[in-house]
Amino acid sequence: MDKITEHNFEQLYNDSIETERIDKFVCDEMDRQIHRYIKAMHGSKQTMDQFVAQLRLLDVPAKEQAIARYIDFNRKVVRGLDFKIVVARAYANYCDSYGYFLHLLGDEKRMARYLKRIEEKYLRFHEVFEHDGHYGIRDSRGNILIQPRYEFLRRVFAYVDEISLMPIVAQYEGKLGLILPDGHDTVVADFIYDEISLREEHPFFEATRGGITGYLDNDGTFIAKTAL
Repeated sequence: MDKITEHNFEQLYNDSIETERIDKFVCDEMDRQIHRYIKAMHGSKQTMDQFVAQLRLLDVPAKEQAIARYIDFNRKVVRGLDFKIVVARAYANYCDSYGYFLHLLGDEKRMARYLKRIEEKYLRFHEVFEHDGHYGIRDSRGNILIQPRYEFLRRVFAYVDEISLMPIVAQYEGKLGLILPDGHDTVVADFIYDEISLREEHPFFEATRGGITGYLDNDGTFIAKTAL
């Protein structure tokens, strides 16, 4: 290990308190970006308030995971977003002097380190993969979220306030149902439906079985349109 001197201190020593605070301020900025996105997509104030209320209950690591999951649902959130600006705003919140802010801003290695942290924390995109003619889903680290045993998979992409684990539309033996990407293929709605389509508002699923059309809630409850 290299000896720490006054000349290489900044390169070799990472201040854990600085990292913790920058992580927190970056998280706040990512939260704000989602608010801007919901507003741009004409989401209601109630939707935004509900999203804020859900995130407020979480500590920073849990909030980072929830925001990453939201970004995976809504990848347009980060389209065109300059993450250097996100880090710069976090620096500004952290610094107690303009001079130190300029010092951090001019440290390219430090900036690269924080940009890498953002990518690792927030850009965790899943992918659908095929095996022997069937489809599954794995996360950005290669962990299997849904086993490759389904004829068709379709994931919800919505710009609303959901930070919970959302069901996936899946087809098994010719019928459609809902399952969770939780690594256990937990069935939310049985494979009894002839059609399941997506909606842009809650409930997110419209389903048909035996000629009857209705809505499926996130917990798999079927509500016939005639009952509304």
